[in-house]
Amino acid sequence: MQKGEALEVVEKAIELKRAAQEKIRIEEESAKAEAPQQADERRVQAEASLRHAECLLKEAEERTRAAEEGRERAEDARAKAEMEKRLAEEAKAAAEERCRRAEEDGQSSEAERATANEEAQRARAERDESEAAKSAAVKAADEARVALEEAQKTLSSVMMPTHAEYKATRARLQCQEDFFHFAVAGASGSGKSSLINALRGLRNGSRNPLVAKTSVTGTTNEITRYADPDQANPFVWYEVPDAGILDTPDWLLFNERGLYVFDCIIVLIDNRFTETDVAILRNCARFQIPSYIVRSKSLRHILNILNDMPCDENSDEDDEEARMDQAIKQYVAETRHSVAQNLEKAGLAQQRVYIVDKESLVQVVKGQEPSLLLSDLELVDNLRSDARRQKSKFAPEGISESTVDWSDSIAAQEAQSSKCEFG
Repeated sequence: MQKGEALEVVEKAIELKRAAQEKIRIEEESAKAEAPQQADERRVQAEASLRHAECLLKEAEERTRAAEEGRERAEDARAKAEMEKRLAEEAKAAAEERCRRAEEDGQSSEAERATANEEAQRARAERDESEAAKSAAVKAADEARVALEEAQKTLSSVMMPTHAEYKATRARLQCQEDFFHFAVAGASGSGKSSLINALRGLRNGSRNPLVAKTSVTGTTNEITRYADPDQANPFVWYEVPDAGILDTPDWLLFNERGLYVFDCIIVLIDNRFTETDVAILRNCARFQIPSYIVRSKSLRHILNILNDMPCDENSDEDDEEARMDQAIKQYVAETRHSVAQNLEKAGLAQQRVYIVDKESLVQVVKGQEPSLLLSDLELVDNLRSDARRQKSKFAPEGISESTVDWSDSIAAQEAQSSKCEFG
């Protein structure tokens, strides 16, 4: 309904209401002269006409209000549509302008986009690397913290021997003042007796009563003491039997056997470490006892490698010498790699492995020139230096340079055998 039509309806309703009111007035005046009954009937009719007129007026007013509200909504919708149309036209114009500029830029835009993509990829890669480095650092810090806590727990649980226990153990093992006490430990059959003999300049078949008896398997669970046949050397040698599979903490094994009284411990290995080897090395570090890792029986292993190497039936002596050198290098490299892996696996600090053979050791100790020299000379020389250094620290009146007589020709041997030395 239009606004004009609504106003006409309102005016008509007002006129009807006015006419009804006038009619009532006339009827009331007429009723004064009529009978009461007739007057009441006319009054009722007049009131009904008035109510009807009032309803028409109310309806007209509501229609007028609805029409006005509809007009206002329509006006708002029209204004909004015009604004949206204007914005759409502006957006279209801006898009056309961008397209025009993009077409003008041509290849330069493509190059810029490619450069931007590369920079974004580099940024993502750098972010990923940074996150990975951060994660690795956090993980390493956590692992270090856990390792430190475990180490602290271990150290707090280790019971150090008392002074009385120390004295009793020295008495039991017949340790002597002003002597340097070497212990040789290792698995059964590793060649401990042979090594002790060789380091004293004795061969296994010697008739010397001081020679250590050798056997394939260990014959005793007790530590065996051996004197040095050269009275000029203030050394005592001990063979430590294999402990087998450990069912007690490593420090307890070390303490129960009294290994803490030795001045130096040599751990003799084969191709891998045993639990006992690891336990002894760990507690040597704990008690600050010098330790040496030694692999013996080297000539046998080198010959095994040599026999497995391909060869020419018509090869000459030079070829054989080259093959031998290659076998030695392979054996040394494999041994060092194996020891490094075993130490890392056990959580121990890296240290050198001395690669020796018993016959070469005997010749070095006797001042002779061995045909095969690996680490034999260096082992003997370092043991001697360690003995002198330790004794001068705790007992200056003990071992001196002159009392340790391994041989005056050792330095000369080192120069003569440099081509075969791989220790």
